[in-house]
Amino acid sequence: MTMEAKFYLDYIVHAIHSTIAATVDDAGDPVTCAIDMMDCDDNSLYFLTARGKSFYDRLVKRGKIAFTAMKGVDTMHSVAVSVRGKVLEIGPVMLPDLFEKNPYMKTIYPSEASRSALTVFQIYEGNGEWFDLSKHPIERASFVFGGAAERKEGFFVQPEACIGCESCVSVCPQQCIFMENGKAVIRQEHCLHCGRCAEICPVGAIAKIG
Repeated sequence: MTMEAKFYLDYIVHAIHSTIAATVDDAGDPVTCAIDMMDCDDNSLYFLTARGKSFYDRLVKRGKIAFTAMKGVDTMHSVAVSVRGKVLEIGPVMLPDLFEKNPYMKTIYPSEASRSALTVFQIYEGNGEWFDLSKHPIERASFVFGGAAERKEGFFVQPEACIGCESCVSVCPQQCIFMENGKAVIRQEHCLHCGRCAEICPVGAIAKIG
C-alpha cells in the first residue's frame, strides 16, 4: 500500500480523531492519555492541551509523543494508525481555528477566559504505521512526515543464508512468504511481525530489524 503521508494524517484527524497518546514521566515510566488530533497539514498534526496538565509538562520536557488511533466495529473490522514523533509547542495562535474546526471544544471551554489556559502543540516530524485487520491478508504500510528518516522494521530474509527449505512458508499465518529463485521472500505489506518464520528457520536466515 503506497500513499502519501497526507492521506494517513487526514485519516487520523477526520476518520478517527481520538487517540491514545503516550509520553514519558520523570521516572522514565510511560503514561497514556486520550488526546484528539484536531488538524493537520501535509507534514504535521496539531492538538491542544492545558498548560496546567502533567501531560503538558511531559511534552515540554521530552519533546516526543507516540499514539495509536483505531477505527472499526471490532478487532477484525478495524484499522489502526500509530505514530511516534517530535512535538513543539506553538502557543495559542491556532486556537480560534481549531475551535472552529472542532466546535465540541466550545462546550468544554465555553469562554475566551477559560480558553486562555490552552496551548497548541505541533507534531512536526514523525514515523507512522498503518495496520488494517479488515483485509485478508492483513495490510500494513509505513509512512514518514516532516523530514523524518524512514525506519525499516520487521523480519527480512537474508538471501545468502537461505537454503530454500520452505519451513517458513508453511508456518506463516498470513501466507505472505513465497519462494523466488529458490529463496524465501517476505511480503512486508502483509506481515504480522509475529516472528514465527525466524523461530523455525533452521539456519537463522531470517533477521529481525527495528
